[in-house]
Amino acid sequence: MRIDPRRWFSRKTLGKDAAAGLVLGVEAVPDALAAGVLAGVNPLAGLYAYLFGMAGAAFVTSSAFMAVQATSAMALVVSDADLASRPDPDRALFTLAILTGVVMVIAGIARAGRLVSFVPTAVMTGFVTAIGVNIILGQLSNFTGYPGRGANRLLKTIDVLVHIGQWSIASVVVGTIAILLIVVLRPTRVGSLGLVVAVIAGSVCAVLLNLWVGDPVAQLRDIVDVPRGLPAPVLPSVADIPVLIIPAVSLAFIGLVQGAAVSAGIPTADGRPADANRDFIGQGAGNVVSGLFQGMPVGGSMSGSSIIVQSGAKTRLALFIAAAVMAVVVFAASDLVAFIAMPALAGLLMVVGFGAIKPSRVYSVMKSGPLPTAIMAVTFGLTLVIPLQFAVLAGVGLGIILFVGQQSNRVRVRAVHIEPGGRLRESDPPAVVPPDDVLVLQPYGSLFFASAPIFEKQLPEVSRASRNAVVIVRLRGTDQIGLSLVDVLRRFAHQLRDADSSLKVVATEDRVLDALEAGGLLDDIGERNVYKGTEWVGETLRRAHADAREEIGDRS
Repeated sequence: MRIDPRRWFSRKTLGKDAAAGLVLGVEAVPDALAAGVLAGVNPLAGLYAYLFGMAGAAFVTSSAFMAVQATSAMALVVSDADLASRPDPDRALFTLAILTGVVMVIAGIARAGRLVSFVPTAVMTGFVTAIGVNIILGQLSNFTGYPGRGANRLLKTIDVLVHIGQWSIASVVVGTIAILLIVVLRPTRVGSLGLVVAVIAGSVCAVLLNLWVGDPVAQLRDIVDVPRGLPAPVLPSVADIPVLIIPAVSLAFIGLVQGAAVSAGIPTADGRPADANRDFIGQGAGNVVSGLFQGMPVGGSMSGSSIIVQSGAKTRLALFIAAAVMAVVVFAASDLVAFIAMPALAGLLMVVGFGAIKPSRVYSVMKSGPLPTAIMAVTFGLTLVIPLQFAVLAGVGLGIILFVGQQSNRVRVRAVHIEPGGRLRESDPPAVVPPDDVLVLQPYGSLFFASAPIFEKQLPEVSRASRNAVVIVRLRGTDQIGLSLVDVLRRFAHQLRDADSSLKVVATEDRVLDALEAGGLLDDIGERNVYKGTEWVGETLRRAHADAREEIGDRS
């Protein structure tokens, strides 16, 4: 992993990188504050996370345009991590970011990038859809000015809707103005800067309304003192680490999945595919830097990465310029930042949440079958009602169940016929093992433990008429089997023996042969009935078939 900063600077690309960095840096200020609000922490932690996390990751990532920021999904996990119960909630937040970074770095070093592809679409669709709904529901209090009460977002939403008479009209007006401006400006040439315009316009409106109404609109300065300057480094709290391990793993998983999407979807400067594992390490570095400088956890952001690409960035220098722009805002405009209206930030987040809901994706999963639909629905429901760090782990578990279910149902048994001249032909297996004949069966698919019942159901029945037959189970192409499948073969062998017939097995891989021996099949049918395949396709099968014909003749 060679890093050469000299490749990031060129007079030919400096202008475009500066313009793209300016756009992303300006847009990131309200977006970062909104992420802090969504996480239920000091909004400045979101600002520092964008600034330091983006710069720290840019030194390492393979994707030159990956913007590592505090994403909405990660912010919701932070919100559910119950940091307020810790002795020092702020320091616990910074510790969580550092711990998340350590998990990401370990994942990158262990080359866990390929594992992300095992997350089923049904799980991700249910999770992302619920995230969108959670974002909208979680901002109703800031949008309406009424502090909803309840154990989770659903109960708080019900409380907000029940007390509609206690809503702040001024807050609703400010939030609505912000939403309308974002919706109107986003399709225009203003693009992502429409977020900045909307937050500024909403905040100006809030200042004016606060001069006239008795129920003032909440502003950032009402929640936190906005400092004029950058934060000093802090050390993590070792005592909080055991409590924060589960949310850190959940955050790392979400960040890695989102980062993998950026790695696959955002081009590199040289056009070559990005190294997902190196991007994992880069995101981990961004989290460590973010936590050290009082920021919240971060991950690869598709929206931020898209903005910088669409703005014409040519090198990763644009990411450093964006961070510098944010630093200038903190230094020079902190007094103005303090007047940002909370309903305007809530409106921005509600638009983001609505955009995360993709009905077409939900419909696609529903069309794929009842099992993926059920998995999607369960993931959606869990994400709404239980803390997100546990919902993420539950979603991973459901993904494993879905994978096992799909793989086990893909097992298919075919009958193989050796034609004159040595050609092989396949057909559906007979319902009953035919007497005085050789039957070759070839299973296809993954033959692990969950597949054993499916495999057994597809085996032909052994009846009283199935006398003097030999069945050959050909396991060529199978690299491993479970003991459950060996038990199925043993039962099948016993049924054949009771009908004065026998079983032979042809296998190529040593691990399969070892499993057959460990499961006791060799003791039941004898080593002479287990054939070790060679590199010549069909050679061992023909030899086993010839031996079977000879056995049938001898018994006759």
